[in-house]
Amino acid sequence: MTESLLLDRSLGDLARSIPGATALFHRHQLDFCCGGKKTLRDATAPLAIDGAALAAELDALGDTGDAGQDWRRASVQEMIDHILARYHERHRQQLPELVRLARRVETVHADRPECPHGLADHLAQMLDELQDHMAKEEQILFPMMLRGVPPVGLPPVHMMRIEHDAHGQALARMVTLAHGLAQPRGACNTWRALLAGLHTLREDLMQHIHLENNILFDGLNAPASGCGTGCGCGVSAAPALAH
Repeated sequence: MTESLLLDRSLGDLARSIPGATALFHRHQLDFCCGGKKTLRDATAPLAIDGAALAAELDALGDTGDAGQDWRRASVQEMIDHILARYHERHRQQLPELVRLARRVETVHADRPECPHGLADHLAQMLDELQDHMAKEEQILFPMMLRGVPPVGLPPVHMMRIEHDAHGQALARMVTLAHGLAQPRGACNTWRALLAGLHTLREDLMQHIHLENNILFDGLNAPASGCGTGCGCGVSAAPALAH
């Protein structure tokens, strides 16, 4: 996706199609709700905002970062670096904004039967639990693995797998609270942005768990095992490389 194409898309379209875009728009005080029909180019011009730079940030948000990559062939260092940059940092950006969007939707649309009541509090709890989980990986488990400690049978790995099960259950609860992530009729841009962000969080967290459980924690080239997360991701373990 080129920056010039993004510049000519409306704020509303960008807000509901690129998870994380709303946080950028809030930072720059761009109105994607009432002013959602303005293009990014037209909205930024009178505010002396560098539209091209903002388009580049939006383009980066839309980059999944995993396409075509066979992570079974990565080193432990490469895999951990990828998980930290692509998932740990992304989750820390995603969840606070999703909490904010959910609280807004729950406040404005409280009288609608499709309103995701309780979602904001649930997402806030997910953020707390993920923050704690990622800190343990960053401060304890990952440094051990980078020192060459084999992960198979390691007690911290066992604990991370158990917590992954809990994250999978939290995702299922999130989907239930959001009524299956279905978009209600006449949903505003904020509600659409929330649902787009929830879809992306679900995909990201499932892939995050898959990479750790099925590849990193199995010792990269160790014999494959089942996912075992209980997260409902439906992803089987990657086959081991031939030596």
